[in-house]
Amino acid sequence: NLPRKDSNAVTMGARENLCISGNDESEGQEAVRKIKEETVNGKGTILYAIVPTFLHCDLASMKSIRQFVQQFRAKNCPLHVLVNNAGVMLVPERKTEDGFEEHFGLNYLGHFLLTNLLLETLKQSGTRSRNARVITVSSATHYVGRLHLNDLQSRCSYSPHGAYAQSKLALVLFTYRLQHLMTADGSHVTANVVDPGVVNTELYKNVCWATKVVKWMTAWLFFKTPEEGASTSIYAAVSPELEGVGGIYLYNEQRTKSTDVSYDEELQRRLWTESCKMTRISDVGSRDL
Repeated sequence: NLPRKDSNAVTMGARENLCISGNDESEGQEAVRKIKEETVNGKGTILYAIVPTFLHCDLASMKSIRQFVQQFRAKNCPLHVLVNNAGVMLVPERKTEDGFEEHFGLNYLGHFLLTNLLLETLKQSGTRSRNARVITVSSATHYVGRLHLNDLQSRCSYSPHGAYAQSKLALVLFTYRLQHLMTADGSHVTANVVDPGVVNTELYKNVCWATKVVKWMTAWLFFKTPEEGASTSIYAAVSPELEGVGGIYLYNEQRTKSTDVSYDEELQRRLWTESCKMTRISDVGSRDL
């Protein structure tokens, strides 16, 4: 599980190809090294046919995302699974290089643009018997989120908690709208959203000192390890039970009901349209295909 800003997204192509993207070269290459070690035994025998690579991608930069997609496409690899997993939480009010409020810009718009730019590759890779899959990591925080379509950048009144919750709600709305469009288009692509639970990672580095102390004292009891936190994303990515199944919210590998407002199809459509304007891409979702 890679829930930090410097570990933006994980994309999986054919079974033997694993592409890890992030904005920290050293951490990315370290992840590649560890995967290689775990897939080869002490005698040099390859245990799993996995070839990991790292490509730089900063989801806080529209330019970086487009460059990443160009590099990925140049590999001419199929794309069977895309895991949108980057995130920042409770950061002070600040903007990405494109001028977006950081929670909304990185947590949501970055994934929105990345997924849309890779959508044709996903469609080409999916088949009737093996759909391509998009897995997006949200959070239980989305249950208290409010989507302010007239102020998505939180300019009127900034709250780190409110901005974070809004970005996580936006990811759920995006997932459901994406699934609707893929179904209407007859594409062999499914989109699901997962809640990893409370995971002990660096995502909490911006919380107040008192919360950090409590976290330090109770993490062993109440927090999941990164490996445990990744389990639902992995389940969504590879489980045969979810073949051809999309538009669902998963927690602890179980289908769960998301907040009521997330099922508002008009809100899903309006957010999609506004997101296309912000990222300057064609709005194929403005109509039902």
